[in-house]
Amino acid sequence: MTRLCSACLLGINCKWNGGNNANRKVIALSKKEILIPVCPEQLAGFSTPREPMELRNGKAVTASGKNVTKQLKKGALETLKIAKLFHINKAILKQRSPSCGFGQLMSGKVVKGNGITAGLLKKRGIKIISEEDI
Repeated sequence: MTRLCSACLLGINCKWNGGNNANRKVIALSKKEILIPVCPEQLAGFSTPREPMELRNGKAVTASGKNVTKQLKKGALETLKIAKLFHINKAILKQRSPSCGFGQLMSGKVVKGNGITAGLLKKRGIKIISEEDI
């Protein structure tokens, strides 16, 4: 099986603060399945490290208040292109991310909802789970 996977979960240093969210279960799964790492925020053109961001009222906003919704939508579309290129219909995405979050987001606190990339992939029929579902 081949799936998309949030790159940070595989130990790639692409998190907003320059670190990663390496997850031992996801890394173990990568020994059995093909996991294609993606970072929608990097695909959107953001650097690493970068200013933290979260979704507020349907808009992606940086800690300093800059609206970056348009950029995150671009990253979501680029991620979808990768999914289509490899005929992928499943993804493992990082919970609580403004891009990858599925079911939970950070908006000052943990709230229900999907990140911009997770929402787009779900609409296009890609089954999403978080690292917490492995």
